[in-house]
Amino acid sequence: MPGTISATLLWLFVINLGIAFGAGLYEHRIVVSRWITSSELSGSHWNADTALRDDTGRRFWAFVTTVPLTLLTLANLFVACRASRPVRWWWLAAGLAALADRIFTFSYFIPTMIGLMRAADSPGSVGVASRWLNLNYLRHAMVLVAWLAALKTFAFFYQQRG
Repeated sequence: MPGTISATLLWLFVINLGIAFGAGLYEHRIVVSRWITSSELSGSHWNADTALRDDTGRRFWAFVTTVPLTLLTLANLFVACRASRPVRWWWLAAGLAALADRIFTFSYFIPTMIGLMRAADSPGSVGVASRWLNLNYLRHAMVLVAWLAALKTFAFFYQQRG
């Protein structure tokens, strides 16, 4: 694959992973606390109306990761397979970590959140939302690993090119 296309795909991949990581931490720390509330007096509650009103999946994530990061992940895996060493190994590591995140997102996070946005406040929905929140740490780790490996790829890529 020509160097310009490879370089462009790698640039976009690094940028998108950085945005996804930062936005994911922001959502986890700031936004989700409005969806799952707790107090000593009343316990934990799931606020589906707030989650639905925020609707970060369709208002933000669809434009940042659902479509773009998924396509960039697949394109970068394709290009990584054709890259030379040591770029190939780091690029494949970045692509595979991002692919793991994409699979986890499509198989668990999106369907679970769709269900939660229709769920009434109950101990069951609080349990599902809490599990969703806790598993988000794993998803953040996957994106961080992908981003760091993509940055390492970036360094080797430009070192090779001179």
